[in-house]
Amino acid sequence: MVAMRKRTRGENTRAVQLPEPPVPAQRPSAPPVYRTSSFAFASAAEHADLVHEGGGYLYGRVDNPTCDAFADAVAALEGVAVEGVRAQAFASGMAAVSAVLLAFTRSGSHVVAPRALYGGVYEVLAGLMSRFGVTADFVDFTDPARVRAALRPTTRLVWAEALSTPAMEVADLPALAAVAHGGGALFAVDSTVATPVLCRPLEYGADLVVHSATKYLGGHGDAVGGVVAGRADLVGELRRVRVATGAVLGPDDAFLLRRGLETLPLRVRRQCDTASQFAAALARHPAVAAVDYPGLPEHPGHTLARRLFDRGPEGTRFGALVTVTPHGGREAGIALCDALRLARPATSFGGTRTTVAHLGTTALTGRDDALLAGGGVAPAAVRFSIGLEDAEDLIRDAAEALDTLPVVDHSGSATAGAGRLSEEAVSG
Repeated sequence: MVAMRKRTRGENTRAVQLPEPPVPAQRPSAPPVYRTSSFAFASAAEHADLVHEGGGYLYGRVDNPTCDAFADAVAALEGVAVEGVRAQAFASGMAAVSAVLLAFTRSGSHVVAPRALYGGVYEVLAGLMSRFGVTADFVDFTDPARVRAALRPTTRLVWAEALSTPAMEVADLPALAAVAHGGGALFAVDSTVATPVLCRPLEYGADLVVHSATKYLGGHGDAVGGVVAGRADLVGELRRVRVATGAVLGPDDAFLLRRGLETLPLRVRRQCDTASQFAAALARHPAVAAVDYPGLPEHPGHTLARRLFDRGPEGTRFGALVTVTPHGGREAGIALCDALRLARPATSFGGTRTTVAHLGTTALTGRDDALLAGGGVAPAAVRFSIGLEDAEDLIRDAAEALDTLPVVDHSGSATAGAGRLSEEAVSG
């Protein structure tokens, strides 16, 4: 008997109709990356049910399992002691911020935010949202009474930063939550700088906690994303905004950001410890006018930070950003950045490598001098984002750079290269 030849499809059909990949019975040790823009269905009826009823994955702009894995992981870290916490992931930190504003304000709404505010958020509140009839007041958040005084009947949102940059102000989260809720407003906290390793704002009464995941959550400078965690009903509103605006996080970035969470405590604890040593050493350098770091006992937020921030075997964690203001004004700050060898100027922060930014010419360029001064930012201010290098190496690098700057005495006259840290101060 002659065997019948199997009927073959055309080469193009064969190329696109490849065999389905195996679905393993065993759970993978790392979450898979669902790099797909859409999902297929067993029938037209199943497709229609998902379109109208939800409950599954339909389209990459709507939901993706890898993105959900990242959002669920952040919700677990922020909701350690709070029931029912959910989260939504976004394409960037600013996409997450914008979603909060779009979801919970409308024309005629009022927002109260700190005067020492991240520049991107300031630009959205003072510029973009004002086009749609949303107004904002920027006040001193170190005094909850001033925040209360700024509330109006139309205030829908009080926005705070758990730990601000560059002045490193510490927000009194329980007091601010009481103020916001007493005025009938939601309380949202940007905890990008603090991370869940320092504190979890939901435990202190926040309704929403926002992160630029690009920073510490990812932690390696190789992914961009944002995330918001909070009550399920509020997060549901954020999902609707995300879907409508297309601010979806890509699955590859979601994978990297979730992977970063696994080493978040290890990295941030180490960075905080190094930052504490770094800030204490540079505060003694004669070329330095000021160091802003809540771990220093003289910092205005030191006592509050000790009360609110987590304490580990290494002591209270005060964050890993240090703002150093040398004597000599704007040019001195620029010269300090250029003289460093280990720490290099770069945008963003929170990675494994130490970076610096001269704030007056980079991160805060959208504000006038009066507003900068109101936020405690001097023209010479340089923000150090402390990485995972050895503390002694970072201190020595910064000290040698500062040694090249003029030292200004109390009369205002400058002496070139006159100030140095002792070897004992460098080595701690």
